[in-house]
Order: sequence, then structure tokens, then C-alpha cells
Amino acid sequence: MQAVGLITEYNPLHNGHRYHLQRAKQLTGADCVVVVMSGNWLQRGEPAILDKWTRSKLALENGADLVVELPVFYATQPAHLFAEGGIRLLSALGCTSVVFGAEHPDLDFKRLTAEIEGHQDAFSHYNATYATQFNAALKAATGVTLTAANDMLSFCYYTANQALAHPMQLYPIQRQQANHATPTITAGQAYASGTAIRQAAFVQDWSAIVPVVPSDTLTAVKSQRLQRWQDFWPLLHYQLLTVDVAHSGQYDQMAEGLEYRMQAMAQQATDFDNFMHLVKSKRYTYTRLQRVATAALLQLTQQEVQAAQAAPYLRLLGFTPKGQAYLHQVKKQLPLPLYTKINQDLRQHALNLDYRAGRVYELINGQSQDLYRRPWRMPAISVDQPELS
Repeated sequence: MQAVGLITEYNPLHNGHRYHLQRAKQLTGADCVVVVMSGNWLQRGEPAILDKWTRSKLALENGADLVVELPVFYATQPAHLFAEGGIRLLSALGCTSVVFGAEHPDLDFKRLTAEIEGHQDAFSHYNATYATQFNAALKAATGVTLTAANDMLSFCYYTANQALAHPMQLYPIQRQQANHATPTITAGQAYASGTAIRQAAFVQDWSAIVPVVPSDTLTAVKSQRLQRWQDFWPLLHYQLLTVDVAHSGQYDQMAEGLEYRMQAMAQQATDFDNFMHLVKSKRYTYTRLQRVATAALLQLTQQEVQAAQAAPYLRLLGFTPKGQAYLHQVKKQLPLPLYTKINQDLRQHALNLDYRAGRVYELINGQSQDLYRRPWRMPAISVDQPELS
């Protein structure tokens, strides 16, 4: 069996994601679709609207065969580390190809990666805050700038893939209609951004959502608790008011001096959005600040995140019969440990950061995220909704 890989968040899974799943199989002719999906905390530094188990089940119901969690120490990182984590796990799972969406898939990402290789020092410590500097280095080397979110991520996928001993075949495909953060759902369209769908879901505008998501997703967002940052604000607020500033300076992605600004602004902030507005400056993007806030909430220090990135693993969230057959085929050759459940030892050691992230999430969500949870074993599913084009 041959496998194609996808790196995803599904926040929540919508028609664009379903098209991505369909197109991946068409483009590659793969027998199995392997999805590496962020857990309960996402790349933009925010909680997922639906928990990882719900989102993995939706993936399996809409074309995925095997779903593996992207650990929190990769999932909440800037684009280059997020991409590195996803590519590394897909390679470990034996995927021969990766399909991903881009705003401009015709860009020669492979050439850009090769041409900027000699300029790596200019952005070796690059993260989202320094996107301008990164693009300056890229333009100096190639004459191209990457300002669209998924184009930037595409470049990072190519860079991470080229670092592998055996690179996979990469296939960028055109994102369908809605741009990454388009805030509204256009009437009569089959596609909308995740941002627009989340905003509609929070105000229960179900009629707007119906045309742009699979029926399974509609059922999930109507019936389950939907999480947002504001729900976690009391917990973060408490952390910022009580933790010694010297300790908070150790949080992952915390810039020198930012811990003092965050602690000071926490004294007067009224809610999460107000806190972000007070802390925001020209030096920091909102995304960077949200990722630092996530690290503070979850008490993720830079030292433990870097240690975890040096020892990744495969955490199985679910599979179909086809996914199970593929896993049986490759499991003896897996270069990383594969975990299907959390026991006492794993939650204290190897999986400690994901366990911690899940426990904080379930304080709001109310559903156990790790203890007593086993991967979904889905029956053979015939996707009954028409193919998207």
C-alpha cells in the first residue's frame, strides 16, 4: 500500500478540507490517506473550536484513513517548526507524498528553497514575528516574497522535506475560493474560510454554515461545546497575576521583556481580546502574542519544548480498516514510538506536554482528552456526499 500525507488542523473540517482529502487521493493514486492533525491547541496560538477526538472522527468520516496527532510542541509553533513536525511525522509513517493547499501553487517552491539555502543564517531563528525580515532575505535571494499564509507554509514544507534523508513528493494544490482568513461566508458558495465558519458557529448562524461544511461537521458544531480563547481567559489571567515574572520569562517563544509587559497589562485587562490589544505593539503580531499566551496558560517552557522536539512520537487518534491495514504494514519499520493510549508513565514523561495541554482544554470542554481514550476504530465508510470540484 502507498500512502499520501496531509498536515491539518480541521478547525473545523469544512468543504475545502474535504476537497483536499479527495484531491490528495486523485493526484497521487495512493491507497491510504494519512492525516497529521494538530491536537487541542493550534498554530495561531488558539484553542480548537472542537476537541481533537471530534475533529479526528470528522476526518475519518470524510476521506482520511489514519489520523495521528501533531504534538503540542510542534502544533503551537511558527510556520517553520509546525511544518518540520508535520513533515517529520508523515515521513516516519512511510508516506511517499504530501498534498497541501497554497494560494499560489504554481510558485516553484522547490527552486525557492534551493536558492535561499545559502541565506539560512539571515533567518535561522525566524518565527512569525520576523516575517518581514524573512521575506527580505527571501526576496534578496530569489526576488519573490511570500505574504499569503499557506504560501509561506508551503515553502516551509519544502524546506523541511528537503532536510529528510529520503524526501517525499510534494503536491501543492489551489485553495478553493475563500482565502485563509476571509471573515464572511459568501452566499451561494460551497467554500468558506475556517475563520468565517467559526464566527458563524459562535453566533449559531446555522443557515450560513450549511452550504460550506459536510453534514457531519454541521451536526458536531450544533451539538457540542465550542471553545474560544475567551473561555480560557480566567485561567490565563490567574497565571499572569500570580506567577513570578522571572519564571514567566522562561515560557516558550517569550521575547526578552515581553513577560513584564504581559504581567503589567494583565493588571488592567478586562477580557482576552482587551488583553491582546493592550499588549500589542509594532514589535509583536497578534499570532505571536497568542502563541506566547498559550505557552503561559499551559506552562510550556522553552527548555521542555525543545527537549520534546528532539524526541517526537506518533500518537494515534483513529483509523479506518484501510488505515489499520496500512499501519500493520509499516508498524515494524516505524522509526518513532507509536502510542495508542496514555498510561501513568507516559503522562508523566514522554507524553507529558500533550497530557497537560489536554487537561487544561478539558477544564472548559468537559470531556476527557487523554485518560481512558482509545483511537477511533471506524467501519468502512462510503462518503455519501458528492465530490467537490
